[in-house]
Amino acid sequence: MPTVAVDKADLWERLGQEFTTDEFDKLCFDYGLELDEDTTEEVEENIKKGLPTERPQLKIEIPANRYDLLCIEGIARALLVFLQKQDAPKYKLVYPKGGESDLLTVKIDPSTAAIRPLFACAILRNIKFTEKSYASFIDLQDKLHQNICRRRQLVAIGTHDLDTLTPPFRYEAKAPSTIKFAPLGKTQEYTAEELMTLYEGEKHLAKYLHIIRDSPVYPIIYDSKDQVLSMPPIINSDHSKITLNTRNAFIDVTATDQTKLDIVVNMAATMFSEYCEEPFTIEPVKIILPNGQSCITPDISARQMTAHASYVNSCTGLSLSSTEVATLLKRMSLEASVNPGNSDEITVSIPPTRPDIFHECDIMEDAAIAYGFNNLPDKFPATSTVGQPLAISKLSDVVRLEWALAGFIEVLPLILCSHEDNFEWLNHEDDNKTAVKIANPKTLEFQVVRTTLVPGLLKTIRENRSHALPIKIFESSDVVFKDTTRERQARNERHAAAVYCNKSAGFEIVHGMLDRAMKMLEIPRISSQDSSATTGYYIKETTDGMYFPGRASNIYYRSKAQPSGTISELKGKVESALHIHHDVQIGSLGILHPTVLEKFEINFPCSALEFTLEPFKKQMQKVSTNED
Repeated sequence: MPTVAVDKADLWERLGQEFTTDEFDKLCFDYGLELDEDTTEEVEENIKKGLPTERPQLKIEIPANRYDLLCIEGIARALLVFLQKQDAPKYKLVYPKGGESDLLTVKIDPSTAAIRPLFACAILRNIKFTEKSYASFIDLQDKLHQNICRRRQLVAIGTHDLDTLTPPFRYEAKAPSTIKFAPLGKTQEYTAEELMTLYEGEKHLAKYLHIIRDSPVYPIIYDSKDQVLSMPPIINSDHSKITLNTRNAFIDVTATDQTKLDIVVNMAATMFSEYCEEPFTIEPVKIILPNGQSCITPDISARQMTAHASYVNSCTGLSLSSTEVATLLKRMSLEASVNPGNSDEITVSIPPTRPDIFHECDIMEDAAIAYGFNNLPDKFPATSTVGQPLAISKLSDVVRLEWALAGFIEVLPLILCSHEDNFEWLNHEDDNKTAVKIANPKTLEFQVVRTTLVPGLLKTIRENRSHALPIKIFESSDVVFKDTTRERQARNERHAAAVYCNKSAGFEIVHGMLDRAMKMLEIPRISSQDSSATTGYYIKETTDGMYFPGRASNIYYRSKAQPSGTISELKGKVESALHIHHDVQIGSLGILHPTVLEKFEINFPCSALEFTLEPFKKQMQKVSTNED
């Protein structure tokens, strides 16, 4: 959850009253926030010691999807409405005197499709900044960049002094060598290529360079006199920088995601529209799209949703009327009114500052917050249920117990690993279709989501080389594979793996571990040539670069599948004739190859076993555990 630090005295002034730390902590809790820290005592101690210090601050944790609370303006506004000290503000677009024909225009060039195609903007007219509001304005941009913008990867914000520019503007993508301007904080002009080199040494900007560095074209915004406004998502121009004297602010937002673009431009504009001469007004801008069509941004129109008092009551255990629910929702900055034709139905107007509301359950949650979670009635549920573990979790516990009783120690390595750990060091090739890779990893240790448990076990042995032999460890946990058939393009799979390390390889030890696990799952061992067996497991010699040649086997599981159809359709058929054999590879075991051990810096021979538990879920219905 993001933490927002606000000036304590400023917040008290905005709220119109002072609170003790406990009182404000309770207020935050009632609204769904958390007071993380009040620095008043720390500041007082520093003053007594004669040390330089800031004014007391309140550090408030906010929900990750409440982007409207990322600044003091949004927090104060929301709490004032919650305390019923003011009504929720109504944001509106104000057109120039000449109407839509006089709107500032920005033309998007088709070349931007290759790098950062989406664009939106807004204008705050006759705005008055103080040092505090200016700092809050900059801080909100940074908070949005780190949160919903995903460190400028998806969205980037630029702010400019409109009076230093000459409209109309144009948004293009050009070769880096052709872009030249003086960036923010510099008086000298640099080409885009030179800026990439220049900012490699600046920590606060270096982390964004990768976003466009390898692209043949960089996004750039010009005014009608070819004066650069910004090179998103890296840096703005020094020429149009915002200052305390800025009276008309131009906000540009570029993105690769339309939904996040709309949210960010609305947040940046609405949060600071209160400083305009006419509070909560925003001047829109006309965007000329590459296809010649035009649109007006920002779109701050309210969304209309429907809620039902009966649904709110069923979820909260209350007996509120629709009018009472509507009153509660107004405390959460939601305009609500009862439908005259249906007394149970409530029409709710969702402001542009609340993109976190998607469904009726979100409206119900806001009503419950306004009512007070601590005030909800305590009731026993109408039905009695007993929780139980998932089949796969119960299966894992069976394997854990048996392997632990066999003298093996369970370990819990990290699920992320380096690309080398997962592929090269195991003598496996990456086909780019198996592993889920981390985009822009912070360290080489966390590049991919593991597809096998073996690297984690070997790294554990490496870090415990000083322990007496034999080292016997195992893990039963998830690995992840790419899966284009799934909505999320990946799937989790539960595996069990063990490694035995001693002065001799101990192939028979891990073989015994496999046999014991299968014994407890009541899966018989069969021969690969036994066609009469309907179910069971067997091993078959294989060639795998991870294992020593001639000392490796694949593990196969034979399951029987019943054909589909109703009982009447199957009546009269011989059951044995309906069983279809499915032999699937579920894992492997063997003596690890010396090159694998060398890469993991292990000086003793090891044997490893790994297999998936997924095919055995149904088998759990027949397994008798020690608890039975």
